Amino acid sequence: MDKQRKKKISIMVPCYNEEENVIPMSEALVDVMTRELPQYDYEILFIDNCSQDRTREYLEKICAGNKNIKAIFNVTNFGQFNSPFYGMCQTTGDCTISVCCDFQDPVEMIPKFVAEWENGYKIVSGIKKHSKENKFIYFLRTIYYKMIRKMSDVEMIEHFTGFGLYDKTFIHLLRQLDDPMPFIRGIVAEYGFKRKDLEYTQPKRRAGKTKNNFYSLYDAAMLSFTSYTKIGLRLATFFGIGVGVISFIVGIVYLILKLIMWDNFPMGMAPVLIGMCFLGSVQLFFIGLLGEYVLNINTRVMNRPLVIEEERINFNNDEEKQNDKT
Repeated sequence: MDKQRKKKISIMVPCYNEEENVIPMSEALVDVMTRELPQYDYEILFIDNCSQDRTREYLEKICAGNKNIKAIFNVTNFGQFNSPFYGMCQTTGDCTISVCCDFQDPVEMIPKFVAEWENGYKIVSGIKKHSKENKFIYFLRTIYYKMIRKMSDVEMIEHFTGFGLYDKTFIHLLRQLDDPMPFIRGIVAEYGFKRKDLEYTQPKRRAGKTKNNFYSLYDAAMLSFTSYTKIGLRLATFFGIGVGVISFIVGIVYLILKLIMWDNFPMGMAPVLIGMCFLGSVQLFFIGLLGEYVLNINTRVMNRPLVIEEERINFNNDEEKQNDKT
């Protein structure tokens, strides 16, 4: 009788300038798989988003010492969404676990994810219940998630960063999506696979500096806002109608008062200037908001590749053909 094939778990780790973390992360993941999940085969895929430090050098050494560890090196930085999404699509396991390289996604959660997957869940998502990072940023994220849930037709998942387990059926779906701006958090919520949420406390970054800044956080917020809500466009329409009606009423009142009290009711320039500045600021705000929608549409219409690889390590030809077909 043929020996039953072991299930294979893929772990995908996106990284950028993580020279202080890639070696400890690879050791931690191998330890979890060999010590706590020895009944499974495994592969660990690092996708490097064109790091400017020694991350690539260290990854090449790691891959040389363990053929279960693979690496993809991008020719340039393709952003915080495209590279991890592409990496997930290159995995070959029965399930894929996405883990950040900075240790803010605790590797101790992996056996818990696998246990729920074996219970029949196609997606097991890690939800940040608490965070040991900046409390103000965590508070702003909470407000944002609550707002986006109310505005979106899709029930967005609060405090979900993408850390979690995804069955191969979901990974197959990702490969079929023709989206040059993929937002994995929205995709998970949108397509309705059977999901289990597991809470965890997010620890501090182990080493190095965070890659998140105001611009990157704003970019993530605008991507989800313009991809999964219509309220921005509707708000511009309704607000424009409201301001127009109010302006018309104020104009009629001013005209009547001026006709009644011609000599005793000086109009002056202040109301005119205030009204012009107000309307100008409103117009600029909504022009910028419409520009975000247009930029989103333009990026999708151009249909550029998610990632262009410079090199990949420890992939065999059969796996590359499998990924090309799917």
